[in-house]
Amino acid sequence: MKQFAESFYKSQQWQKCRAEYYKYRGGLCERCLENGLIRPGEIVHHKIHLTPENISDPHITLSFQNLQLLCREHHAEEHGARERRYNIDQYGRVSPK
Repeated sequence: MKQFAESFYKSQQWQKCRAEYYKYRGGLCERCLENGLIRPGEIVHHKIHLTPENISDPHITLSFQNLQLLCREHHAEEHGARERRYNIDQYGRVSPK
């Protein structure tokens, strides 16, 4: 977590918003659903990434229109993380790519 956003992510406003959005999306990764897969979502992601300039704008930070529930894999992909050298199937089994 970036230092400028630390207090926001610990705030009750964000905690409540995140919990409500998770329920609203049924706890499933939105990107997986688009691909016909059913996987749990774990991270409520901001489509427009938070910056020091927009961290105080509730239209960016707390608006459902700027949020997306993602699994860890899709969230890492969104932030440019290295690709895994393995796959995890729908039953949680790990296999090499």
